[in-house]
Formats: sequence, structure tokens, C-alpha cells
Amino acid sequence: MKPSPIIHLKFAIALAILFAHSCVTVPGSWKNEKISSGKRDDFHQLNTEVLRYLKANDPKGLKALLSKDMLGENNERLVELISNRLTDNPYDLLDEYYVVNRYRDTDTVAIKDGDMKRYAMIYPYAATEMYFAFFVPKKPESKYMISLIYAKFDYGWKIIKMELAPYTVNGKTAPELFGLAKDEYDKKYYQAALNNVSIAIKCMKPCSYWRYPEEQDAIVFNNKAMAAANEKYRYPMLLKQVSTGPLLLRVYSKNTDDGTFPLVYYMTHFNVNDTNAVKKENLQIRSAVKKIMPGLDEGSPYIYYSAFNKEPTGYETVDHFDMIEKLR
Repeated sequence: MKPSPIIHLKFAIALAILFAHSCVTVPGSWKNEKISSGKRDDFHQLNTEVLRYLKANDPKGLKALLSKDMLGENNERLVELISNRLTDNPYDLLDEYYVVNRYRDTDTVAIKDGDMKRYAMIYPYAATEMYFAFFVPKKPESKYMISLIYAKFDYGWKIIKMELAPYTVNGKTAPELFGLAKDEYDKKYYQAALNNVSIAIKCMKPCSYWRYPEEQDAIVFNNKAMAAANEKYRYPMLLKQVSTGPLLLRVYSKNTDDGTFPLVYYMTHFNVNDTNAVKKENLQIRSAVKKIMPGLDEGSPYIYYSAFNKEPTGYETVDHFDMIEKLR
């Protein structure tokens, strides 16, 4: 007996349902080696092509890999900045994520471990499938991260966002700097704590989608450390330990290619053009500053000093003489 047409129809429907389900992309997120090897290879080829255009500072060549929304933006300056970073140092892939979004609004990749450098991602929906790639250099100690965010459209995988932002300062991520600042505060090293928490905040967003769990706590702590430092140190402060009577004006953080280090502003009674006299006095000032502000020299290879004859206001150029103390 031949099978009835109804049986054929049921079988065809069952096959169609099975095939449809096999093509459904299940919502979720996969990090690094958890991404299937074939898909990961495809993403890496895409990254290689994008980074080639970026390093060559070729925004025109990059256009074929940008989403329609990105094509309407002015990306030339960002491409130039990224090109400079890629030319200075080779960049390696730090982390990558393949995600299949569950919702058509804001989605999330949650924190899954207790590591100090852990982070979540909260990002706007761009497509059902998205890919995130984060690159950092092996050196210097203060690193900028390059972020490439892709989405899968009906016209292919395209970049929806590129970013360049600080990832580490002095070899430490934002959570590590925040942890250092809290330890310093507990020791009553208020100026050192203020310096490090302010630096932590500057690298708290290596990508606008990143969410370190310490982000809000660091902002609150920054205000706390600032209040403690302002209470303890009233500027200008007479350095009584130095017989020549210099005035301590302020302690800042100085950004350099090698890192971010303490910068001490002070006023001297010696003419700043008399560099020998200024240098000789500065040796005593270094010792006095470290006693007044314990912890300022801990973990930092340098302290910078600027000697003035007139207090700088920011509205005019004031002559000064700069010096560097190498600590280690």
C-alpha cells in the first residue's frame, strides 16, 4: 500500500520544523575560546582587514567595512589616532565576544568571575548577532585600548563602533588603581589616594560599553579622598622643614608617555633662572614633601617638580623651572 498524501505532508512539515529549528541562533554570549573555531577564524580575518586599513590611516579603504550609520560619521580623526597607536606599538587581542541578543533594546554581558579586572558589558541593540574585539599593546605600561564593535546586517558584518581610550595607567587597570587608592587612604596617605583614584576614574571606561563594578564607588571615593586631602593640606603651605621658606602650591598628576606621576608645584624665593640655587633647594624640598605626604613616592618611579617665582593662575604664562626625581 502506498503511503497516503497526508503522511507525506506530515513528514514534510516535520522536516521543515526541524530544519527551521536547526537554523535558529540561540541567544547567549561566548568569550574568546568559547566562540566556535570556524566563526572565530572568520572574525579574526575580519579584524586583520580592519586593522590593516587603520594602521595605514586609510579611512577610504575602511568604508567598505563600516555600517551605514558609521558611513555618515566623520571618522578621519579617530582613524588617524588609532593609526598612530598601531604604528607605535603592535596590538594584541585582549578579549573578544560573540553575542546573540535576546532583546531589541539594551542587552548585557554579565560579570562571571571574581577577578580584579572583571567587567560587564552593557550595549545598545544593533542587530541580533554582534561581535566585540578589544585590542591592547604589550607596552608601554600605560596602554590605550582599541575597541572594534561589529553587527551582522543583511549586507554583512560591519563595524558599528570604533573607540580608543585608556585601559591601564602605570601598568594597572582602573579597579587595581582604585584598590591601591583605598589602601593608601586607610594608611592616611590622602594625597596619594586622591592621585590614584583620580587616575582610576580616567581609565574606568576603556570602552563606552564596559562596566567595571567599582565605577560608581570610585566616584564616591574620589570625593571622600578629595575632602580628606583638602582638610589636611591647606594651600599655599609653608614648607617649614626647608630653611629658605618655599611655598607648596599644589600636587597634581602629570601624564607622560611612560605613565602618570605626581607633579609638585611650589614657589621659591630664588630666581628660577638661577638653576643651580633652585636645584640645591629642591633636594631639601623633596625630603620635606615625602614627610608631609607619605605614600606619594610609593609605587611611582618618578616625582616631577615645577618651581615658580609667581603663582600660576592659568590665565598667563609664568616662568618656571622643571625637575625630575628618579625614585627607582
